[in-house]
Amino acid sequence: MTYAQTHHIGNHHNTRTETATTVAPTVRRVRKLATKTKRHKPSAKRQTAIGTDYNATNGILKCTFLPKLKETKTVQACTETAKTERDFYQSLSKLAEHYNIEPIQSQHYDYPYNIVLGMWDIKKQLKRNCIHWNDLRLIQDRKKTFLTSEERYDTGTTLYYIPIVPLFKMLKDPKRKQTAQLLISVCSYLYKTANIPYYREQESYLYWLYEMHQDWAEDEENEELKRELKQAELIGNIIEQKLFNRHNLTFFKQRLNGFKSRDTFDDECWKIACNAFALYTEYPNANVFRNATIPEQDPYNDDDYDNETIGMEKYISFVADVKGWLYGHIENCINSEFNEYGAMDEPTISKRFDSNITTQTNFDFESRLFALLNDLSYLLNNYKTTENE
Repeated sequence: MTYAQTHHIGNHHNTRTETATTVAPTVRRVRKLATKTKRHKPSAKRQTAIGTDYNATNGILKCTFLPKLKETKTVQACTETAKTERDFYQSLSKLAEHYNIEPIQSQHYDYPYNIVLGMWDIKKQLKRNCIHWNDLRLIQDRKKTFLTSEERYDTGTTLYYIPIVPLFKMLKDPKRKQTAQLLISVCSYLYKTANIPYYREQESYLYWLYEMHQDWAEDEENEELKRELKQAELIGNIIEQKLFNRHNLTFFKQRLNGFKSRDTFDDECWKIACNAFALYTEYPNANVFRNATIPEQDPYNDDDYDNETIGMEKYISFVADVKGWLYGHIENCINSEFNEYGAMDEPTISKRFDSNITTQTNFDFESRLFALLNDLSYLLNNYKTTENE
């Protein structure tokens, strides 16, 4: 599949380190929150080596240095050293079993260095082996000491906006009516079950942006903007009524089984519908915000943008269209606002390793849902009517 051109959110994202390998997304982006500095290309001519004599010892190059004691204050605050060590290694054993890793043997070191060394080693292994791992913490309360691990799903700084104007046009196309009905079931699942925000809902982020442009259109008497806004309102209301109809989910399986593909476009629609139905069947009550986090705010600094995050409801939504003069201005507004934020809210799972049973939660649902949003957005963005064929 050929992927659509994308733009990144913001230009100073600093919440996670980018990996060398990335997957090309299929939906529109705004600018990245962070960029990497280009390295200078090395000279083709080698520089003259400067160093010690060849016979000088180089044994130090083979040494492995242990981590510095960065968490000494936290660990030394414990009064019951033996219990702290016992709790820590019990928790570490549960964590290692959960992630299927082998921790370093640090018990023979003196307290508190043994705990710090164990933490250092396990962080290094988690970073290397767990794709979604984000943070590891040592928690101490009055009763026990245990480890917590945080996993975060990387959404790729992408705007997951699903356009509904192409879907409306598809419904009006006699040759694509069956295909459109199938996609209506897909979108109905996303709207009613997966809880994807809809731009005509007053509490949605995009509703506010459309309303703001409505005021601008009235003030500037911009007829083109008024026309696109009117279209977004009318079509948005029509499609929302269809998505709200529970029969679209009731007949979802029937539409899948009775679907007859006419070409490659229909094949792609059918595959997307199959993936959506499988997700709906396996996770009938799951929604996109099930693992969303509520970021901590500094109550004494309302103007500190670095403490604010881009909420998931702002970059995941149904939208009227991602083409045209209106959306171009909306995208510019999104860029301007997002550039003021210091981080993004993403699906996050916190796992506690103590005497309680750790919930075997993962990002299977999120991985499949965001892939579905990617594919559906790409398909609708590139839909071409067959009325003139």
